[in-house]
Amino acid sequence: MHWIYLIFAILFEVAGTLSIKQASIGHTYFWSVVIVVCYILSFVLIYFAIQKLDIGTAYAIWAAVGTALVVLLGWLIFGENMNVMKISGVLLIIFGVVLLKLQTTM
Repeated sequence: MHWIYLIFAILFEVAGTLSIKQASIGHTYFWSVVIVVCYILSFVLIYFAIQKLDIGTAYAIWAAVGTALVVLLGWLIFGENMNVMKISGVLLIIFGVVLLKLQTTM
């Protein structure tokens, strides 16, 4: 169950971050509310996740997967540049998350 809390914490963090970009485009009041709600939900869910998961592992996965998703979704949704360096960075992040997950199961 705590992994599910972590997954939803990541999703709300990503939604909040993408909303920051959306707020910069326009309709800032609505998107400002979305940002605050998403980040509050994300922090509440990470709080529940770390009750059973190691905080270092949970936080690293939360931050890394969130970063990778924001890079990918920024490219897909907002048409931001994607180059070899960004792809390499995302792949390294995914590799690091896999190592952290393997560490917690061994």
